[in-house]
Amino acid sequence: MNAFESIPESCDVVVIGGGPAGSHVSTLLAQRGFDVVLLEKARHPRPMVGESLIPHFWKFMDMSGVTPKVEEAGFLSKAGGITVWNGRIHQFSFRTFGYNRPALHVERDVFDHILLKHSASCGTQVFEEINVTGVDFSDDKPVVQYSSLQGDSRGSGRIQCRYVVDASGNSTVLAKQFKSRQLVAGKRTFLGMWGYFTGNNFVGEDGSSYGPESVGKVQPVTFISSHEDGWAWHIQLRDKVSVGLIINTDRVKRMGKKEQEAYFLETVHKIPYFRELLAPATYLEDSMAFRPDYSFYSTKLAGKNFGCIGDAGAFVDPIFSHGIQAALYAGSMCAWAAESSLGRPDRAENYGRLLQTRLRQHYGFSRSLALGDYGGDGVDPALVIDLMKSMPLVELEMMLVASDISNRSTNFHEMARQAGFMEDDFAQGVMSGKAKVLESLNV
Repeated sequence: MNAFESIPESCDVVVIGGGPAGSHVSTLLAQRGFDVVLLEKARHPRPMVGESLIPHFWKFMDMSGVTPKVEEAGFLSKAGGITVWNGRIHQFSFRTFGYNRPALHVERDVFDHILLKHSASCGTQVFEEINVTGVDFSDDKPVVQYSSLQGDSRGSGRIQCRYVVDASGNSTVLAKQFKSRQLVAGKRTFLGMWGYFTGNNFVGEDGSSYGPESVGKVQPVTFISSHEDGWAWHIQLRDKVSVGLIINTDRVKRMGKKEQEAYFLETVHKIPYFRELLAPATYLEDSMAFRPDYSFYSTKLAGKNFGCIGDAGAFVDPIFSHGIQAALYAGSMCAWAAESSLGRPDRAENYGRLLQTRLRQHYGFSRSLALGDYGGDGVDPALVIDLMKSMPLVELEMMLVASDISNRSTNFHEMARQAGFMEDDFAQGVMSGKAKVLESLNV
């Protein structure tokens, strides 16, 4: 937002990246009186995938005070989810779990921009089109090195601080510098590819399809379907739909962009129900994007004067719309660790270790939920079990139901069992009472 020449030479905290994690941690620290500088590589609003939010995210909006601005934006409320997985159709509603505030389908460029502007309004100094090239940790006060991507004022600089937060997303600035980024081993490597359509039909909570004229009148669901090589999503937005594929990387790695686009369009139109929903739709030319080898984790997430949060710390298969909530949680924990470390430098090492443990615990929970029995790299089961024991029951119930609707529940259910949440009465109530099995969809 500010000009490159205005970047100060020093501050309390430098945050790398202005996505939800970076904006959230910046807001919390600025509100607590710290001098925060946020350096963002892109210029907002910028395109971003990941449009489905689960209701958990509201508590973090309340925490930072941005709730009224998100409500005023008028994003689509979503009723729940429907999955078609290996021929089985499951439907669940957030109301069933007692949530009174809606989940949302958001245009991420708009949503992320709201959070970033709110952070600036709370005192964060935001500088866009600034690329962080590295961090020198040789002294107690880290030095962040950066270069400007602004056409009129290219150059480089350094800013000294007391704490660094890496929220750089898939750029993983610190994980690459530390050489701590590890791809999830799994049986295959995966790639996410997505694009946008207009004039499509969408699925409502009742399992029926509705046309564009019903957008804003009928709440959509996040619609997910497995296919022969992975799974696909269909997320209705206000004026378009986000459609994506998770596939084996080998399928497209030797293709050029036009071939990849042709493969994407051919594949989504072959998936049962997707082909009917997209039959009247128009593809938005050149809207396809992709993210290769996306599932990874970092073995070094925090220290006495740094923390890696959001996708900069780990990214896993986004099948359960858990990413934004996980990023906001990590941002909250990192704000606590930074404040504690800066307030008690003599205990900064301890706070760094605590943050490392909390981030590993939460990222491990996400990987256990999403990767089922074919992954789990870097997961400490004991940490995940402890987290399950401390979670609000309604949140764990929803995650258990979500895990059961795909074929990925083995690891997650075993840990829930060890945590004492899979006894017969509880399991039957959660699995059979919180999700409906549908014979078919009326699309």
